[in-house]
Amino acid sequence: MASEESELYFVFMNYDPEYERLQSKRTKKGSYELDLYISKKHDELLANTFEPGSYIKRLSLVIVDGFAVEITDDQANVLRSVKEVRIVEKNQELA
Repeated sequence: MASEESELYFVFMNYDPEYERLQSKRTKKGSYELDLYISKKHDELLANTFEPGSYIKRLSLVIVDGFAVEITDDQANVLRSVKEVRIVEKNQELA
């Protein structure tokens, strides 16, 4: 079986009351808590879904509760079936 090439995907999460609670705090401490919470949540989702080393998380997007990750098409399809995930979109190159 030929190994698939990884591509950049954006993953957006379903409603999360804890994210909403932290998002509503506009203090520096609240922003720091939100950054930590989101990054850890995304890392755990990926670690629970895929083998270590089979993906590269590029960044978490705090403003929309999402993240960018380098994965294969098959992995993207797996993520689409995870209950916490709302949308998985491949990054589109602009010509």
